[in-house]
Amino acid sequence: MARGEHHRIHAHDRLQRNRLRVAQEAARLMSEHGIRDFHHAKLKASERLGILDAQSLPRNDEIERALREHQRIFQADSQPQHLRRCREAAVEAMRFLDDFQPRLVGAVLEGTADAHSAICLHLFSDDPEAVLRFLHGRGVPYETQTRRLRTSRDDTAEFPVALFSADGLPFDLTVLPVDALRQAPVDRIDERPMRRAGLAAVEQLLHEQDEEDALERKLAALR
Repeated sequence: MARGEHHRIHAHDRLQRNRLRVAQEAARLMSEHGIRDFHHAKLKASERLGILDAQSLPRNDEIERALREHQRIFQADSQPQHLRRCREAAVEAMRFLDDFQPRLVGAVLEGTADAHSAICLHLFSDDPEAVLRFLHGRGVPYETQTRRLRTSRDDTAEFPVALFSADGLPFDLTVLPVDALRQAPVDRIDERPMRRAGLAAVEQLLHEQDEEDALERKLAALR
């Protein structure tokens, strides 16, 4: 092997190792310190590790894989239980907010929710104030803010958000126009339309989790 080729392969391997180290540290920071923004997590991780080369910064999907692995290793018992609790609460909230065609998004849907995660729902109404009136009329105390989402690869827009807590769990409701049911905002992880799930799909996720838990119990009894 020529010397130049050897150096090229060595540099590539070092780059890949650094990307993995940054992804793992970013996942740890997200899991243990509640950092929710992937970009912020990877910048903080690279700074902590002294790996400042831009090429060594992992993609968001690499960090998400590292986060799943971190949870599998270090939160094997607590994380699935918390995820179940969040999904059950999401089902209740979606029934409560049925008039606004709710869709579950984010970590609770993807299965990476932890103690720092909010239950994120997209609601749909051409009158955003209708959601606030609904919450107010049912005695739900909430705070409001706005969120900028990418509506396509090249366009962004701001949408109203309502935040509240119920049974010790944080809820995050983004109100989008009814037309947005046809096209989800762009996901910050993979640059594709954001994955969303209606009530029936979330109930199916809980059913599948029940089956997985039952299988785990059977396997444990055989060990």
